[in-house]
Amino acid sequence: MSSLDELIQKARALLSEGHSPGQIADELSLSMETVTWLLTQQKGLEVPKDVHIDWTCVSGRGPLLDGIAMMLLKQYYTSLEEEREEGISDRFPTLVVGIAVSGIPLATLIAVEEDIKLAIYHPAKHSTQEPPVGSTSGNFAPVNGERCIIVDDVITTGNTMQDVVKYLRRHGARPVAICVIFDKRGLRDIDGVPVYSLFKISRID
Repeated sequence: MSSLDELIQKARALLSEGHSPGQIADELSLSMETVTWLLTQQKGLEVPKDVHIDWTCVSGRGPLLDGIAMMLLKQYYTSLEEEREEGISDRFPTLVVGIAVSGIPLATLIAVEEDIKLAIYHPAKHSTQEPPVGSTSGNFAPVNGERCIIVDDVITTGNTMQDVVKYLRRHGARPVAICVIFDKRGLRDIDGVPVYSLFKISRID
């Protein structure tokens, strides 16, 4: 069985279990366009160019997940020291924002390590509203007045990150960094917010 066939089966299995296409995209670390193709396989449409990332050998093990979260944090602070910017203390976070679903455990571990507040962001692609909108959970810290690090596992298209940056600014927060394990786009910043990734993923055709 090819890896593409396996992805099609995984996407269909997740759909049958009640996952939305947005949730499937997060589960498989794929773009919404790729997930739509996997679920429909419309004739005449080419397979989208995407890269599937399977990091479940780490994400399913607490100590390894903690190690990854600490690597993200250390990379951010090391980069700040190297940049040696004036007013660098203004880039120290007072709150970490975990993007549902995979960013939540990473953000939680970082919040514990730094003894700072934790907020949870639900992306628009998970929304059932029309038009879909992103939101923060009322069960966690409010973002107003906070300096925020945004944390997730993968940047696929960058759309979710753009949404959360805009959301935070609209709600009186200051996003100071985006920290991800994998960046499929090779982005330096999103709307002026620096991106710090442990790995940049490139597809060579």
